[in-house]
Amino acid sequence: MDLKEVVARNLWRLRQEAQLTQEELADKAGISSRYVGAIERSKVSVSVTVLGQIAEALAVDPCNLIRANQGDAAPRR
Repeated sequence: MDLKEVVARNLWRLRQEAQLTQEELADKAGISSRYVGAIERSKVSVSVTVLGQIAEALAVDPCNLIRANQGDAAPRR
């Protein structure tokens, strides 16, 4: 599994745990909801800056977004 897929799975899981929609997360992180969706589908690579914004919006350590094996739930594609 490549890093884009790891980030996609972790982002989806953490967003679900936070009970946020893609739109709500996007607003909190200062990015577009389309970008959140593209990240969750492994369609784009996320910059370190945006990774930090997303982590802050989710109130998690950025490492939680890039660490493999953070949960078994897979994103819906």
